[in-house]
Amino acid sequence: MSQLPSSKVSVSVHFERILQELQGTLSGIAGEQVEQLAERILQSRHIFTAGAGRSGLMSRALAMRLMQLGLNAYVVGETVTPKADKGDLLIIVSGSGETKGLDIMADKALQAEVELAAVTIFPESSIGRKANLIVRVPGAPKDPAQKGNTSTVQPMGSLFEQSVLLLFDGLMLHLMELRGGDTEAMFSNHANLE
Repeated sequence: MSQLPSSKVSVSVHFERILQELQGTLSGIAGEQVEQLAERILQSRHIFTAGAGRSGLMSRALAMRLMQLGLNAYVVGETVTPKADKGDLLIIVSGSGETKGLDIMADKALQAEVELAAVTIFPESSIGRKANLIVRVPGAPKDPAQKGNTSTVQPMGSLFEQSVLLLFDGLMLHLMELRGGDTEAMFSNHANLE
């Protein structure tokens, strides 16, 4: 019977490191950028979200909360996602800002006169340069060759993805203040066929 290797560091130490990293990253996000994103969301006819991999999961989480708030929010690529047009907003989540499929999507959005918001580590990236609005999340990219502005003990893009989820949760609280609504009202829009 094989024996598990003994742990050199308590898992609670890892939790503490992650929390410290998240606190540092969140404190580095410009509040004005998040407020501008909130205003654009409330002004938009439809809000579309997109991302790849775990960043894509964070974008899906945002679309879900926006829908629960009573907004017309969709995830790009779903079969029930409508056509995007002028007056709509596309929010792309990409740590590197260089994901090819998302970059192509950004071009299509601009051709359709859709406003583009990028949530990224690198505002100077391909997607960042195309965006009408940027929320810069200080973080460490998953590719070690790409130099980020933050170091992390976590693997790959974990710090960015976790920070984006918390950023979006903070954004939702701000939207609830601006638009009105509370958890009870949002729960009335929660899926009931699951």
